[in-house]
Amino acid sequence: MKLNFNSYLLAGVCAVLFALSSCKKDNRADFASANEAASKNNQTTHAVTAATFKVVAYLPSWEGDVNSVQYSKLTHIIYAFLTPKTNGGLNALDNASKFTSMISAAHNNNVKALIAVGGGGGGDAFHTIVANAGLRTTFVNNMVNYVNQNNADGVDIDWEFPAAGTEANNFLLMMQELATAMHNNGKVCTAAVISNGATYVVSGLFSALDWLNIMDYDDNNFQHSTYQSAVDCLNYWSGRGLPLEKTVLGVPFYARDNRVDYGTLNYNDVLAQGGSPNSDTFQNYGYNGIPTIKNKTNLAFDRGIGGMMIWELAGDATGANSLLSAINQIIVAHGGTTPPTGSNPPIGTVISLKGFNNAYVSGENGTTAMTCTRTTAGDTEHFTVIDAGGGKISLRSKGKFVSSENGTQAITCTRTTASDWEKFDWITTADGKVTLRGNNGLFISSENGTKAMTCTRTTASGWESFTVGQ
Repeated sequence: MKLNFNSYLLAGVCAVLFALSSCKKDNRADFASANEAASKNNQTTHAVTAATFKVVAYLPSWEGDVNSVQYSKLTHIIYAFLTPKTNGGLNALDNASKFTSMISAAHNNNVKALIAVGGGGGGDAFHTIVANAGLRTTFVNNMVNYVNQNNADGVDIDWEFPAAGTEANNFLLMMQELATAMHNNGKVCTAAVISNGATYVVSGLFSALDWLNIMDYDDNNFQHSTYQSAVDCLNYWSGRGLPLEKTVLGVPFYARDNRVDYGTLNYNDVLAQGGSPNSDTFQNYGYNGIPTIKNKTNLAFDRGIGGMMIWELAGDATGANSLLSAINQIIVAHGGTTPPTGSNPPIGTVISLKGFNNAYVSGENGTTAMTCTRTTAGDTEHFTVIDAGGGKISLRSKGKFVSSENGTQAITCTRTTASDWEKFDWITTADGKVTLRGNNGLFISSENGTKAMTCTRTTASGWESFTVGQ
């Protein structure tokens, strides 16, 4: 990510020193190898649909208004940045009240709210933390407590950057522990990574994390995030074997100045100075205008990846010049709506669910695994929609709750209380149906009525969509 506000002050001093030097250090150079591991693996998962396409955006502590965010066009919003201490503790969050307000506003709009940890220069303590098993556990426990206390939906780790080799392997150990702890609490765990040559990202992270936010920007000091760079970025991560649904392509809502090392200007400020929303250059600045943002979003759909990420919301313009609106227009054109976790689940209402096979879902009175085989909807085919908190719902039938069983066996309706496995994202589709995503990040499937229902699908299609009735 871009540097935090305090780091900008340091950057100003560094700019003077830069004039005295004939060499420039590019962040990517430390990790650039000849597309290391590019041919090791191939992506084998299914493409993400418009209905499950993520739009992830960062909101920094130092700029941007919580109340100006277009939440209806987001699925996830991430507050930046919380920073760690070398003892595994956490420093006080800048503008903590803004974080609290952001979470409330996000949840009121059915958007997931995460906390980003680290940032440009803010993750240096990780060098110490990852090297010690005790410190790793201390950090993980502190993060779980922090996320739970603030009613956040997860954590995004942005360490720029671990060293390849031993430190990268230790980073994997920390992230595996953190992801497991987050998932056990019904939260998500992600990481921000560079766009190419990321030798510090060990492939074990792919299975541990929910997705990677790929920072495809800052490639140089001018046209730093071209369409071709997005193509190259996706080729690199595809070659690494990153699953499609865990590939989230980052785009900038800011410009870079070719005269100053790391000189930047928000996209809305470029427009205010006379730049065009339909161009990628203005005077000495390079940025992404509306056509490029739309082309990148179409590229994301063509490749079937998990979604788009934005650094950062304070840089966006309003009205017809909004880059977030440009992303949303492409999603809608592909048959999707955002946010996929929205459309206000009917809390407190008793409903029935009809599957792709025109049969009804049955709780089976809690005696056997659930099926989607009933020709009519009786008592055991009706469920009360319960507010489970954090934008999630639970389904209760005959006094028992539906459980995903964490995807390890067929789903049941046997639980007397609702814990993590009994909580679901209520996701409406473009044709007005609903899909249900479990705490394991996978979707409930009717199995077309041929066997007991499961919660194992990585994407939602016909068998994972249900018509809601009364």
